[in-house]
Amino acid sequence: MKRKSIFTLLVLFFSMGTQVFAQDAIFIEDYLERMETSKAYLLLISESMPEDKYNFKAVPEAMSFAEHLMHIGWAMDWHSQSLMGGREARDWDTDTELKVDEKSKKEMVDAITTVFDKTIKFIENYDVTKLDEELDYFGAQRSKRQILLLLSDHITHHRAQMLVYMRLNGLKPPRYVLYQ
Repeated sequence: MKRKSIFTLLVLFFSMGTQVFAQDAIFIEDYLERMETSKAYLLLISESMPEDKYNFKAVPEAMSFAEHLMHIGWAMDWHSQSLMGGREARDWDTDTELKVDEKSKKEMVDAITTVFDKTIKFIENYDVTKLDEELDYFGAQRSKRQILLLLSDHITHHRAQMLVYMRLNGLKPPRYVLYQ
């Protein structure tokens, strides 16, 4: 009887672990779908803004349209590769790959495409058993799952400002795309 009880407990324990793993895998699958849609929508917005308006700022102290775009790329790289992946963060003062600098519209769109692809690939291959690990996020303890959600919020925040910039320039932004 004792063996049967131990066996039952082991089966329950392992099935619970499998269930949590499956939920984390579903979270990643859903998150990747959202990232792909977000990428497509941001690229559509980026392509819709004329290159001569990329330096537009709503007010002098704000980021330009181009700076919002490249800042999204910088944040995706930092959240995934550095914060979650452990790679040393890029040095803002010396690294120019994800900064506006003298980049053309095409170069910026290519850069944001590349960083989205790298981020998506990173998340596709991420060990879901690490999603509950916590780390310091600007003074707050956050799980890596929460970091992914914060990244999505950050993309949405800056993309929304880009949409407003289009309106301020008399342009009709692309229609909103659901689930991103």
